[in-house]
Amino acid sequence: MALVKKGSRLITVDGTTYRWRLRGRPTYDRGLVQSPLAYAVEHAETPGTTLVITTDQPHPSNWLGTHGSPVLPGQVAAGIRTALTAGWTPTSPGSPFHLDQPTQGRRLGL
Repeated sequence: MALVKKGSRLITVDGTTYRWRLRGRPTYDRGLVQSPLAYAVEHAETPGTTLVITTDQPHPSNWLGTHGSPVLPGQVAAGIRTALTAGWTPTSPGSPFHLDQPTQGRRLGL
């Protein structure tokens, strides 16, 4: 399933363009800081398998006021490179590829 273009951003990693998107409003569990932040990535021109990257930080718009940092393009690029090394094939159809990508020094404040 392709990502919604509205609200998504383009990023070029090692000469390939990808589209990534962070859900603007948190899901119920993420709003209550019971689940960590996750965002999706796909190949921009030939979307196939979607990459779902889960971090160890809360959603920035959580309802409890727990500090959540924004997802930076450098983090997205690092996640894409890690997923490609782990076997993600972005242009092949298939189930979402899940990757746990903890951020450096930040923890989910439960």
